[in-house]
Amino acid sequence: MNSILKYDLVVIGAGSGMSKTPFSLIGGLACAKRAAGYGKKVAIIEKNRVGGTCVNVGCMPKKVMYNAATLREDIHLAKNYGFETSESFDWSILKHKRDECVLRPSLTARFIKRLNTNHANALKKNNVDYFEGFGHFVAPHQVQVSDGVILEGNTVLIATGGKPVIPDFPGNQYCGTSNTFWELETLPKRSLVIGGGYIAVELACILNILGSETFFSCRHDTPLRRYDPFVIDLLMAEMKRRGITEMPNTTIQRITQQSDSKYECAFSNGQVVSDVDFVLMAVGRVPLLDGLGLEVAGVQTEHGVVKVDAFQQTTVPGVYCIGDDIGKVDLTPVAIQTGRRLADRLFNQQDSVMDFSNIPSVVFSHPPIATCGLTEAQARERFGEDVRVYKTVFSNTMYALNSPEDKPKTGMKLVCQKSTEKVLGVHMIGENVDEMLQGFAVAIKMGATKKDFDAACAIHPTSAEELVTMAPWGQY
Repeated sequence: MNSILKYDLVVIGAGSGMSKTPFSLIGGLACAKRAAGYGKKVAIIEKNRVGGTCVNVGCMPKKVMYNAATLREDIHLAKNYGFETSESFDWSILKHKRDECVLRPSLTARFIKRLNTNHANALKKNNVDYFEGFGHFVAPHQVQVSDGVILEGNTVLIATGGKPVIPDFPGNQYCGTSNTFWELETLPKRSLVIGGGYIAVELACILNILGSETFFSCRHDTPLRRYDPFVIDLLMAEMKRRGITEMPNTTIQRITQQSDSKYECAFSNGQVVSDVDFVLMAVGRVPLLDGLGLEVAGVQTEHGVVKVDAFQQTTVPGVYCIGDDIGKVDLTPVAIQTGRRLADRLFNQQDSVMDFSNIPSVVFSHPPIATCGLTEAQARERFGEDVRVYKTVFSNTMYALNSPEDKPKTGMKLVCQKSTEKVLGVHMIGENVDEMLQGFAVAIKMGATKKDFDAACAIHPTSAEELVTMAPWGQY
């Protein structure tokens, strides 16, 4: 008979909803660490590497690749400022440094592995018991680790994250995903990216800028259809200008291997892309719920996600779920904040509930998109004619010395309620908008008005000043 260890909190999955790095780049141990900080006995179960998708195959390595592409752009730009530069690039060096490099073991060694270690150390430091293996329910509040010990929790948290989807069609075995992208040993000469979400857009831009001839297939007119068309139109124009071959309204039908490393990709509308070195399938992700024994525990799902109430409790009292598994907002900071608020409420008698409104998000495309709040369409659906829009399009001063055809556009849009002047949404695309958004997101969360924006003194010359100097009549 397996032994039973009793805990105040048992967490299934050691991803971003449960972990923290010392340098505050991503979340961590959110629920587990905070619960342990309140003196609770906590256990975490993880079958893969600590840190989850964000650390290992998501946000962190993606941002490194984004930075590499941005540097390539900056090097291209530098010659206009009088610098003699070379745009030569070695993918293998970047991959080595990103994944494994040990230049100075005492300092910057092993970026991803260092993050894994930091996460594991954070668990130990906070007296959280770590169990390596696959956790599955054997009773409503009992979770067995693989074939070994059983952990019994007064509270159980499901936070297993998600996995990429690969549709069923002939040749789908030749597709890479956002999980396997990091295994590429060389830069593909010719890439096909399939998908319409931020992962597809981000990786298509990275491949293109680093030197891969890139085709971008989307089953709708445009990708990122939940975003305001104002920024999407500017993004698509810029992707086209940079040489990405856009393939809207296309659905992959078949992939045929032409040689050991080349593929032919046929689409339902008759289009064919040949001699492709790498096919990236990025059409969505689904929760990792297989084998968890949810039915044993009595935890119900709906449309492939775990059913929870406004307090993240499942259909079983004392069993909770956060992150990608609940189908709300699949972002690392959201999982972090949800996990922390859950621990505050359960273990510190705080009235702390996650608010999923006005969550800022950034698409690390080239140029990046930053948005918070309602799109214009959402605002008009809610408020009808009681909406006023302010927008502007211009070239960042960074490109002042570029030729006219080589000046990426920056676009900014404010969506306001006309009667109250409350800022309902901000939507931006362009240089540094990713870093710009956080402060404006605070303002929107606080209920700032257009009058509040107008009252703020501009910082000149910056792009951000455009958001506080837009003409009150809403003209360019």
